[in-house]
Amino acid sequence: MYQNFAEVKKALSSGVSVLEIVETYLSKINENSDLNAFLEVFEETVKQQALEVDKKIKAGNAGRLAGMVIGLKDNLCYKGHKVSASSQILQNFESLYTGTAVQRLLDEDAVIIGRLNCDEFAMGSSNENSAFGPVKNPINKNLVPGGSSGGSAAAVCAGLCTAALGSDTGGSIRQPASFTGTFGLKPTYGRISRHGLIAYASSFDQIGPFTNSIEDSALLLEIMAGCDAYDSTATSRSVEKYTSFEKPEKLKIAVLQESLETEGVDSEVVSKMNEIIEKLKKEGHTVENVSFPYLEYMVPTYYVLTTAEASSNLSRFDGVHYGYRSSEAVGVEATYINSRSEGFGPEVQRRIMAGTFVLSNEFYDAYYTKGQKVRRVLRDKTDEIYKNFDLMILPTTPSTAFQINAVKDPIQMYLQDIFTVHANLTGNPAISLPLGKHSSGLPFGIQVMANHFKEKDLFNFSSYLIEIA
Repeated sequence: MYQNFAEVKKALSSGVSVLEIVETYLSKINENSDLNAFLEVFEETVKQQALEVDKKIKAGNAGRLAGMVIGLKDNLCYKGHKVSASSQILQNFESLYTGTAVQRLLDEDAVIIGRLNCDEFAMGSSNENSAFGPVKNPINKNLVPGGSSGGSAAAVCAGLCTAALGSDTGGSIRQPASFTGTFGLKPTYGRISRHGLIAYASSFDQIGPFTNSIEDSALLLEIMAGCDAYDSTATSRSVEKYTSFEKPEKLKIAVLQESLETEGVDSEVVSKMNEIIEKLKKEGHTVENVSFPYLEYMVPTYYVLTTAEASSNLSRFDGVHYGYRSSEAVGVEATYINSRSEGFGPEVQRRIMAGTFVLSNEFYDAYYTKGQKVRRVLRDKTDEIYKNFDLMILPTTPSTAFQINAVKDPIQMYLQDIFTVHANLTGNPAISLPLGKHSSGLPFGIQVMANHFKEKDLFNFSSYLIEIA
C-alpha cells in the first residue's frame, strides 16, 4: 500500500503506472466503505486523469505531483463534480469552477479520487454532524476521527489516498490529525487562497493538507501557497522552498504553561510534552514556560466571532437560488423557513441562531465588538511571545479520540478545540505532529506553532523534532 508520496514515486520508478496506483486505492476504498470517509468516489474521472498523467510521465514532462492521489474535503470546489459541505441544503449541487488550491494541485498532475465526508459546513469536532452519517476512526471504529475534516483524516490514516485536503477554522485539520496519527497543517491565514472553499467563518478558514509524512505536507503547501487574484486575503509574499529541510540552530521555544495545567488534559499527554521538553533542553535549545492567561477566553471568543460570520455566510443558502428546496413550501417566507429548517442540521442551525443573536442590534456591541477586541488582545500577546521566542509547542488535543456518541453536551464538544483555536484567532501557522502514543494504543498529536508566514521554520523544526522525539 502507498502510505506516502515517496512510496508512490518508488512504485512509479519500478514501472507501476499511475492507473495501477489509482486502482489499488479504489479497491482499498471499497474494502473500507464502512468507515464512511468518502461521500463520492470519482472513479471515472480519476482513471481518465491517471491515463493522462501516465502519458506525461512517458513523455518526460509530468508535474511534481505526478502519481499523488488526493481526496478533497466536501467543502472544496472541483469543476463538474458535486460539492455539498456534507449538508442536505446543497443537495445535488455541482461546482461550476475549480478552487485555486485544487487547481494548483491538478496543474502539477495530482489526481483527485473523490470527496470526503465532514461535519456539516465544517461545524464540529467529531464528524458526527454530517448529513450523511458519522465517519469512523480507522484505528478503532467505535471512536470518532475528529472534526470537522474527519473524512480527510480517516482516508489518509487508512491509506485510501496519498494525501487529502481539509479546512481549518478552529482546529478542523489539527484535531483530526491528532486523533488519527497523521500530519495536519494549518498554514498562516492568507498563505493559501480560499477561492473555492465554501465559507464557514471567512476570517478564520484556511485550507491545509493531511499527510503521512512531513515531506508531503511541505510539498503540498509549496504548491498550493501564493497570491491569487480571486482572493484578496491571499498574501502576495513569495513562497519559500519549504521542501528543503535544514537542521535548526539553537532555538528559543515557548511552552504555554496553561496548556499543561488545564483541567481535563490527559496525564499521558502532559508527560509526553515534558519528555519532549527535556529532549530539546538536552539538545541545547532554550525551552521556557510562558504564561498565556487568556486560555479560558479563547473558545468563547472563537464561538462568538465564528457564529457571527457563519450567520452572514450561510444566509445565501435559502432554498431559492440553488440546492435544497422544501416541497412543503408555499410562498417566499415559507420557502426560506422550511427549506433552511429541513436543509440544515441541528448544529448548523444552533450556530446560525447564535451568530444572528450576536449580530443583532441589541447585542452587537456586547458580544461581537467585544469579541473583536479580545481577538486583538490575543494577537498582541501572541506577537509579544514571538518577539522573544522562535516557536511555541503545546498539545494538539487534551486527550485521544473519544467514543462515537460519547459527548452529548455542545459546550463539552466545543472545548475539544481548546488548544487549536489559538492559531485561528491570531492567524498563526500550526502543525499537529503524530508524536504521542497513549497506553491505550491510541495516537495523539503535539502541536508546533510559529510566527506569521514562518512555515519554513515550522517545517525545519518539525522534521528535526520527529527525529529526536
